[in-house]
Amino acid sequence: MKGIAVKQNKLTRRHNKIRARISGTAARPRLSVYKSNRYMVAQLVDDEAQTTLVAGSTKEFVKEANKVSASKRLGTEIAARAKAKGISTVVFDRGGFRFIGRVAALAEGAREGGLAF
Repeated sequence: MKGIAVKQNKLTRRHNKIRARISGTAARPRLSVYKSNRYMVAQLVDDEAQTTLVAGSTKEFVKEANKVSASKRLGTEIAARAKAKGISTVVFDRGGFRFIGRVAALAEGAREGGLAF
């Protein structure tokens, strides 16, 4: 394996280790984060029923100044959608990505929006 395949393999291994420890329920769903070079996607997942309860992407906020501010806005939007469904606590799944930059901004926005984790 070379280059990107190695990075993707490492990301998958990190995510699998995280997913072995955490799981979402209907009462406390998993806030799953995926980060590409251009966008971020976040969703609240009930792993027991294998359903997505709430989802959102930074594609909705393309007019933001930069990716970090769009990620923070996505966090607040996910929190607002979760509150509308009666969800107040979640388990954060960073998806194998480091907790800096856009991932941390999304988490901060979700906390400001009222989600507890």
